[in-house]
Amino acid sequence: MNINEIIAEGKKTALGIEFGSTRIKAVLVDEENKVLAQGDHEWENHLDNGIWTYPLEEVWAGLQDCYAKLKKDVNDKYDVKLTKIGAIGFSAMMHGYLAFDKNDNLLVPFRTWRNTITGEAAAELSKELNFNMPQRWSISHYYQCILNKEPHVKDVAYFMTLACYVHFKMTGKKVAGVGEASGMFPIDSKTCQYDTAMLEKFNKLAAAHGVTTKVEDLMPAVLVAGDDAGTLTEEGAKLLDPTGELEPGCPLAPPEGDAGTGMVATNAVSAGTGNVSAGTSVFSMVVLDKPLSKPYEEIDMVTTPTGEAVAMVHCNNCTSDLNAWVGIFKEFADAFGMDVSMNDIYGTLYRKALTEDANCGGVVSFNYFGGEPVVNVNEGRPMVVRQPDAKFSLANFMRSNLYGALGVLKIGNDILLKEEHVPIKSITGHGGFFKTKGVGQSVLAAALNAPITVMATAGEGGAWGMAVLANYLLREDKSKKLQDYLDENVFAGQESTTMEPDADMVKGYDEWMVDYRKALKAEACAVEEWR
Repeated sequence: MNINEIIAEGKKTALGIEFGSTRIKAVLVDEENKVLAQGDHEWENHLDNGIWTYPLEEVWAGLQDCYAKLKKDVNDKYDVKLTKIGAIGFSAMMHGYLAFDKNDNLLVPFRTWRNTITGEAAAELSKELNFNMPQRWSISHYYQCILNKEPHVKDVAYFMTLACYVHFKMTGKKVAGVGEASGMFPIDSKTCQYDTAMLEKFNKLAAAHGVTTKVEDLMPAVLVAGDDAGTLTEEGAKLLDPTGELEPGCPLAPPEGDAGTGMVATNAVSAGTGNVSAGTSVFSMVVLDKPLSKPYEEIDMVTTPTGEAVAMVHCNNCTSDLNAWVGIFKEFADAFGMDVSMNDIYGTLYRKALTEDANCGGVVSFNYFGGEPVVNVNEGRPMVVRQPDAKFSLANFMRSNLYGALGVLKIGNDILLKEEHVPIKSITGHGGFFKTKGVGQSVLAAALNAPITVMATAGEGGAWGMAVLANYLLREDKSKKLQDYLDENVFAGQESTTMEPDADMVKGYDEWMVDYRKALKAEACAVEEWR
């Protein structure tokens, strides 16, 4: 059977769609997880009355445009209409709060992961549950609404994440993949369900504020990778493809978060493996072989798509400020009438960054486009600071911006590596930060003082990882575990490059971090005065 017939028949294809922070991406793969076609749609969050949000109409418009571009790519490449798909999976940026009433009406605007407005709730839950509860988690948002006595709380029939919501509209099923669910409420890795002891404690806290509905009745049911998560309904098919060409009936994989799809896309789902996803935000995921000795404010405990415990260091900011500075250089070039592409500007500036001082010559950059809870910065305040005697050059400026993109990530990972002594066999990087060959990879290797691998397929990102999970749903041997499936069916013979940390760069990064921590205290004072 040739590829045109495979696409036309549809049984041996899988589709992954991921809602990222700046782009919605769709990837269609064959049964060997090779990419057949892609589509995407760019979008941006809005700051609405102090809340970072995406209107639901943009969710659907973006999804439909993304899928339409995928269909066109299929037709252009294979001269085949895309009408049947073997399996579909939806993923999205994790966390956040989408609350609905019993008639499926959205009660308040979607509150995304980027918001840092739940500090009171997160602090109380962390103390009462003896578990580090991040501000961006769904349960922190819900409890903050309770503490704020928001009128909509009494009408909440269910709340969920973006991936779960899209999946619900496609299938009618309120479910979450365990990795996605672990960003809503703590998971017990032994049962792969919400932690029952913590549920009980939360319900008592909520009852003290007059909320008697059990929180487990408001959240989606938890599934693991490979579980049946429903089928595409006729209404769902038309919502995805308004032309009516897509046939309903195909199975859907449990919806996952971008953390879970990143683990799959980098083959980092077994103990001792880890990955770093670096784009608008940056986070590292390290699969543990045993629990940490205690909770840490800097480290979130989540799971793989099959429920294994993962130590996650999540930073709200990574490349947004870096991209803004590159944009300034593009404006400079345009002002002088120079025809230079953004790709060339990025590549030139990134490579230039590695040509001078390993410690950036005293130039320190803070990339806080939004709040950064790990270092207790509640509002976005991007800054570049230096002492008068700093060596302020283009190379040091750009290197400092690259270091700064990973500065908070390094703080969290130093705890894992230097205090908890977590054994790590491999770390894989993926995301836009690694696009310029060798530059982002060498910076991350220096930050973590560990070898960093970048795979050829990692450039496909989370949408491809979600397509792999959809294909895993279709596997013939239902007893095959996800790790074995990835090793044997996806990554066997995979092309990759590994970079060892450069000793001088490691030393330089550590010296830069001393300046970074000192300047961070000064920045905190400046932010207070700025308010």
